Amino acid sequence: MTTLDKTVSILTDLVSYPSVSSESNLEIINYLANRIKDCGGSVNLMFAEDGSQANLFGTIGPEINGGIVLSGHTDVVPAKELDWNSDPFHLTKKDNLLYGRGTCDMKGFIAATLAAAESLKNRKLNLPVHFSFTYDEEIGCFGARHLSHELKKYKFKPSMVIVGEPTEMEIIEAHKGDCEYTTCFYGIEGHAAKPDKGVSAIQYGSRFTNKLFELGNDLKKRAPPDSPFEPPWTTIQAGRIEGGVAHNVIAGKCTIDWEIRPINKLDMDFVKNQLSRYCEDDLLPEMRSTFPKAKIETDIVGEIPGLIPKKENEARVILQELLKSNSTGVISFGTEAGIFQEMEMDVVVCGPGSIDQAHKANEFISLPQLEKCLFNLLNLLDQWSTRS
Repeated sequence: MTTLDKTVSILTDLVSYPSVSSESNLEIINYLANRIKDCGGSVNLMFAEDGSQANLFGTIGPEINGGIVLSGHTDVVPAKELDWNSDPFHLTKKDNLLYGRGTCDMKGFIAATLAAAESLKNRKLNLPVHFSFTYDEEIGCFGARHLSHELKKYKFKPSMVIVGEPTEMEIIEAHKGDCEYTTCFYGIEGHAAKPDKGVSAIQYGSRFTNKLFELGNDLKKRAPPDSPFEPPWTTIQAGRIEGGVAHNVIAGKCTIDWEIRPINKLDMDFVKNQLSRYCEDDLLPEMRSTFPKAKIETDIVGEIPGLIPKKENEARVILQELLKSNSTGVISFGTEAGIFQEMEMDVVVCGPGSIDQAHKANEFISLPQLEKCLFNLLNLLDQWSTRS
């Protein structure tokens, strides 16, 4: 069996685990753990509070500073079988395409790392190779946040990370953050014929939404002249508004789902501070003048930091040498890369497949993309095994 055949076999196994976000991923984590142990590695599982999910952090080689991390998330978005031409949790090959939920986002990369890891079996490494496989990336990078807290307790610190999100094997060194929030307005219901007796949560929620879009215009003016992103500024938007029970009832509750995609932390702080002041100084006093128990509450769904391009980045240099390319790019979607960068590691995003195939029916990865990823991982690990 060739290494590519082995990768496809592993991918077949991985796709068969329906590791949808928020559901248990323990079966796929146990499978990955056994694979790494079979390659001579050690494994540490980090369980979520309810015990239903876990991160895996595995190591082949000595547990010392300076290792490289191959990073992927185990969770996938839901798949409605009626929308698919095949079983989404059964790998289906047609021509040079491999169909199944998670094939490109991002079990294809994980399968390639496991197949390549077998080349390290029985080798004596001067520096470690680490494997980071997390839970609940798709709904807020909760597993990666958990992982970052645990890694701070370790006696060693990796120096660089490759996050294998689907970039068609292009080297990515920057992306915006992705911060998601839910803000709830609590007023008091009443008959629509007497609006002065109630406090409409929809009315104040609408004013809050207008403030979001006002801030969006302010953010355009804050765009740095050298921003690599398109659009070059931090974006903000409201994605969902829900409230009220009937056309003739004053709405007692209104919920707004909104997000920021910041190019830097300064913009994120600017938005949050402006909204906090607007609620405390303007909206709440008006609401409480009629109903003293009125309130506004904001829940953080997830705050994923962006990946900031760095002048010195050893991970970028290594991949440029392997891929024989001096170019790098930026992406519009968020990843776990910024969390690793916060831990002062050199980070790039580079993996097989296209993001255009993710999160939709009939998701696929092409065999040439998988082969290119595997080829470069094997070369990387071959060089790494003699690195000091």
